[in-house]
This record gives sequence, C-alpha cells and structure tokens, in this order.
Amino acid sequence: MSVFRRVRDITVATLNEKLEQSQDPVRLIDQFLASTRDDIMDAEKLVQQYASHTRQLKQQVDQATSMKNKREEQALLALKAGEDHLAKLALQEKIIYEEKLEQYGGLLETTRDSLQQLEEQLNELKMEYQTVYSKRQYYTARMETLRLQQRMNQRMEGMGGQDVPKMFGRLEDRISDWEFEAKSLRDLRKMGQEYVDQASETVSSVLERELARLKQKLNNSGKE
Repeated sequence: MSVFRRVRDITVATLNEKLEQSQDPVRLIDQFLASTRDDIMDAEKLVQQYASHTRQLKQQVDQATSMKNKREEQALLALKAGEDHLAKLALQEKIIYEEKLEQYGGLLETTRDSLQQLEEQLNELKMEYQTVYSKRQYYTARMETLRLQQRMNQRMEGMGGQDVPKMFGRLEDRISDWEFEAKSLRDLRKMGQEYVDQASETVSSVLERELARLKQKLNNSGKE
C-alpha cells in the first residue's frame, strides 16, 4: 500500500470501467491525470525528504562507525602502554558508539527500504500517467471520429435522405397530371370549335330555308 498516495475518486482499477460508461471520457481522463500529477508532485517531494533524511542517518552511522573503530584503537594503545584505566574509558565510549551504530543503522535500513518503495511507487505513478495520457489521445481521436460521423450523418440526412426512385415516381405522376390537364383543355377547345361550326351550319341551313321560302312567296305573288 502506498505511503503517500491520497484516496482518489478515480483509480486506475476503476478508470477503465467508468470510461466506457462516460458521456465525456476525455474529461474523466483529464480529472484522473490532474489527480495523478498531484500525487507525482507529492511523491517527488517526499522522495526528496526521505533522501535527505537517509543522508543524515548515513552520516550518523559513518560517524558512529568511525568513532567506534577509533576508540577501539585507543584502547589497544592504552593496553600496550599499560594504561588499563584509559583503555577502559576508551572501551566504554566504544560501547556507546556501538549502541549508536546499531540504533542509527536500523533507522538507516528502514529509511532506505522506504525510500526504495517510494521511488518504485513514483515510477509506477509516472508509468500510469503516461499510459492514461496515451489513452486520452486515443479517446480524443475516438470522440473526434464520432463527431465527424455525426456531422456526416446529418449531412446525408439533408442530402440523401429522400428515396430517389420514389422522388422521380412522384415527379412522373405530376408531369402526367399536367399532360392530362393540357389534353383535357385541348379537347374542350376542340369540342367548343366543333359546336360553333355545327351552330354555324345550322344557322346557314335555316337562312337558306327562309330565303327559299321568301323566293317562293314572291313567285306566287307574281302569278296572281
């Protein structure tokens, strides 16, 4: 378990599940990336603090080791010189530095382990960031493809939404209607002309009969 990562609303484990359900996956990814950037910055600061603390502990360990070895050499020199009292004093300090070495050595080992874990987790966070950033590019391209397809569909609905055979069929019907109307008008005009011609012939016939009647009447009057 990470010692520095904050509890997030979105984690890598749940991100993939939420992406397919999200109306705006790019926005969801951006939220995750922003959270991950914050974690990376926190981790880098903590790594620096652990690294500084590790160096300080290393200095304490090195100093205790150096002083332990120095007091042991001094105790040997005192023994050689027959100064048992000084040898004991040197050995007493040596024991103190040995305890210090054990204490700081344990702290140094623990801190080094923690620092290693932090560095591994930091690298893991950076890998997660890069992986999800690549996914963002994919989803951005996917959303753009979808947007263009929607625009194409709208365009096609506006241009090619009509049934071409039916459209020409309706046009054919309208032209046929116009032709029928024109033919009907011609027939009516022809019938009208025929009626006029027939009427003219009838009038002429009546006039001829009347003219013949009058001529006959004149003839009859002359004979009298």
